Amino acid sequence: MLGSSVADRELLDTAALCGHLVPAGSVYAFLAEHRRRVFPDEMFADLFPSGRGRPSVPADVIAAAFVLKELEGLSDRQAAAALSRDIAWKAACGMGLDEDSFDASVFVYWRRRLNDSERPHRIDEAVKTVAAQTGVLAGKARRALDSTVLDDAVATQDTVTQLVAAIRKVRRLVPEARQVVVGAHDYDHGGKPDIAWDDEVACDALVSALVADAIAIIDCLPVTGLDEEAERAVALLALIAGQDVEPGEQPGTWRIARAVAKDRVVSVVDDESRHAHKSRASYRDGYKGHIACEPETGLVTANTVTPGNTGDGEVAVELLEGEDEPVEVLADSAYGGGATRSDLDATGHTAVIKPLPLRPAVPGGFDRDDFAVCHDAGTVTCPAGHTVAISAKGHATFGRRCDGCPLRDRCTTSRSGRSLRIGRHDRELVAARAQAATPEFAETYPRRSLAERSISWLMKDGHRRCRYRGVKRNQLGLSLRVAAVNLTRLLNLGMHYDHGWQMPATT
Repeated sequence: MLGSSVADRELLDTAALCGHLVPAGSVYAFLAEHRRRVFPDEMFADLFPSGRGRPSVPADVIAAAFVLKELEGLSDRQAAAALSRDIAWKAACGMGLDEDSFDASVFVYWRRRLNDSERPHRIDEAVKTVAAQTGVLAGKARRALDSTVLDDAVATQDTVTQLVAAIRKVRRLVPEARQVVVGAHDYDHGGKPDIAWDDEVACDALVSALVADAIAIIDCLPVTGLDEEAERAVALLALIAGQDVEPGEQPGTWRIARAVAKDRVVSVVDDESRHAHKSRASYRDGYKGHIACEPETGLVTANTVTPGNTGDGEVAVELLEGEDEPVEVLADSAYGGGATRSDLDATGHTAVIKPLPLRPAVPGGFDRDDFAVCHDAGTVTCPAGHTVAISAKGHATFGRRCDGCPLRDRCTTSRSGRSLRIGRHDRELVAARAQAATPEFAETYPRRSLAERSISWLMKDGHRRCRYRGVKRNQLGLSLRVAAVNLTRLLNLGMHYDHGWQMPATT
């Protein structure tokens, strides 16, 4: 049953008695006056379809508490404590001076309700609706895209730890698995196997035994009839047993692989977390937070969370789905692939994106743009004037034509001659490089860096570290943080209510 706030103020209403202590123009003062207007009961009615039972915490109160919690970067317990002792929090949530906070578990309860609903990000959407009603984005047809790595909430696990944990979980969930004779470890007890970890031979023997146990368990299990949790555990065990190991030197043995699997699971506790990196020098495990923002105001117009190994360009179009009209898209070279440009063009958006750098085969030598490509005829002409056809797979091979060529030293070091790969999006990439050389691009593109300002606002106060496990839960966490940051930004820009949400005429 959905609880509702009482419109009449109580005798010890915090806002009435101590409102002067709440900073004017702050998020706390705004919520004290307008939380029911921004977060009305009907917005949350679907979360509590039954009219029976004990009433929940009023929707406007919990929504305001969520915003303040993310604004200050507090845990559930810290937020509940703030509601008990902080005057600004009490005023913002409409509580009396002598009123105790609700229990910290209420935040967990509401997050679960929101995540299970069809509109889990409605608090974020409500703030974005307020922004739209102010008209602050009217006429601003640019959106900057950017992403940042979010560190996961669990410890990265090595191969042995993951195998032991995955086997233990399957044995706990599937009775048949406990009937399999295993010998690598006593899986009924926690901790790692007791071996000499500095002995490479002992480590390889342990890995072989663990993989053998995993294979034996998987082979004995029924193909059908498992519940969803058990099926997921078995699938994870199969993945863990295969992603990090390779056959050893002796038949039937295994060893830790010398390379890292592309989609490697880094922890069985959070199997959606992945290796993430924003540069060659920065490798971390977790997720990526992606945003689209209006660069002049800094308002975040869209946001999403993906596993850390997701390419930035893969979510570019998704971030722009809420736009009513085509926009000019500003982004760095991580979004500069041909597929991304093609998708943006297909949806009517204009890309002002830094092109991917060309890498000549010989340092300082000829690159792709020194070759004349005729896409219609399907031919490529090299700087020396030789013309070859493009194969069905997109390869232009000059081969023996390079023999004795005076330009060979500037073109290739391959004994078989120069070859060129002409991708399916070559036209888009050529046009992008030409665009990047224009004065208009040089004037517009620097505004992309303003997205980093919005990223900085979102990540401060400890928000780079995820508090939850899985994409869905962390997506809700990011959306609540976006709501808090957007609301702060709107107030800093001068938003006020006067028969509707208004902005100063100069904004």
